[in-house]
Order: sequence, then C-alpha cells, then structure tokens
Amino acid sequence: MQTTAGVVLAGGRSTRMGRPKAGLEWHGSTLLYRTAAVLARTVDGPVVVVAAPGQELPELPAGVGVVEDPVEGLGPMQGVAAGLAAVEDRAAAAFVCSTDMPFLHPDFIRRVLRGLTETGADMLLPVARGFRQPLAAGYRTALAGLITDLLAEGELRPGMLFKHCDVAELDDARLLEDTALARHDPTLESVVNANTPEDYAAARERPAPEIVVECFGALARGGRHRPRKVRAATLGAAAASVELALDRYIVAALNGDQVTRDALLPLVSGDTVAFLSADAGG
Repeated sequence: MQTTAGVVLAGGRSTRMGRPKAGLEWHGSTLLYRTAAVLARTVDGPVVVVAAPGQELPELPAGVGVVEDPVEGLGPMQGVAAGLAAVEDRAAAAFVCSTDMPFLHPDFIRRVLRGLTETGADMLLPVARGFRQPLAAGYRTALAGLITDLLAEGELRPGMLFKHCDVAELDDARLLEDTALARHDPTLESVVNANTPEDYAAARERPAPEIVVECFGALARGGRHRPRKVRAATLGAAAASVELALDRYIVAALNGDQVTRDALLPLVSGDTVAFLSADAGG
C-alpha cells in the first residue's frame, strides 16, 4: 500500500469572512486544527499546513508540519504546489483540502485516496453536490512540478491543471458506492465550506456528531460500561459526557486502535470512543 499524505491550505485573510478562516473557533479549537487533525487521524503519512507568506497560524495538532507558500496572491494552486512538494519525498499521493471544511469525514478522504489508487490517475477529482472539488481531492505528489510550471506560465486556475494530466472524476453516486461513506456522510457534507459569516454561523449551530462512548475497568462504575450514544465534536467533549477528564490516569482508544489523551482530537459520525485507566491502556 502506498503511503498517503495530507495537505491543508490555511489560506490568508478572507475578504468574505473579514478575518482568517484558519483561526475561527470550532468546538474549543479552530477550523484549521480540526481539519488538520482529521487528516492526521486518517492518512498514514505526513500532514502539512500551507500558510500564506507571514501568516500566523493557530495551534496545530502534534506532528503536523508547516510550509510557507513562497508567493502571495497566486491563488490556491500555488498552495497546492507548495504542499505537494513538501511531502513528495515521503508519500506518493495526498489528499488536499482547504481549511474551512468542518464536516470533512475520514471515510470521504479514504474514498478519494482509494479512487486515486484504483484508477491510476494523476488526480482524483470529486464532483460532489453539483460542483468540481479540487480542494477536496486526491493528487499524485509528483504533480508539484507540473503545477509550478503552469503557474509560471500564468495559468492560475485549477481547470488548467485538468488539461495537462490524467484526471479521474467521481460523482455523488460513485462516491457513495462506498458503504462506510454512504452510512456516515450520505449527503457528502464533507465538501461543504464555510465561505461567509452566515455559512460559518449556520455550521457552528449544528449539533455535534453522534458517537458511541464506552468505559472499561474502574471507569465503568454506575453502569457506564454500557455503550452510550452521545453528541461530541472532540474527545474532550466525549469524556465530559460521561463525567471524565482526560488526565494522566485516563486514556481513550478511538475505534479500537488509536490511543490518545488529546482533548481536541476531532470526532466524526460513526466513531466509538473507549475510556480506560491509563495503567490498563498503556
């Protein structure tokens, strides 16, 4: 299996939002933290955030790198090129997305990256909810050089890349052939952006994802060992739902494998979180 990477375009100051989207609050962290952490929990290779020149970024998940866009004002494809170049020596493929995708689901990322492998294309372009989604797409990291050359020729639009490489497209129906994606994100809200203050406000008012929480061992007092469905956008919120605090005595296992204490770890629909004593969980 080829190593996969994640690239998040942090963007600069948004003219529509009036402030950088990357730092907008999202359930105790930021949009950038959530997007980067969703990628980090999904891909098996490096994750980098592409910042605009001189851009100050909010806190990032542990292990997520930063690369600076070398030229300001050339649009998102310059950021795509910088991100792909930063991971090209460590991964053959990358999922590339913008920072303002609060409903991005790991199953969508996996579907896109699997489609890139299955088709053998240079780029896997979702055509979801009626639009091409170049900033929620799979790229061969080797495309970094081609994109840089096109930018040097003044070709700044994503559509120009499509004319110079092998692009495979997946529409809603093809994407939703993946049973896990169809179950957890049936309307493909993974590609929904917060483009305006109204979009952001509406997204922020939506209920948190429904997940399952379990407690084991000494933490299972009062019947808490029974699986419970709760709504929580982060691991910390999931712990609070069963009156626990993530400290050195308690760890959490996400979906049976990832053991962590990161209270800001993003949760998504379909997740199961098991809390256990640290001496039992390692």
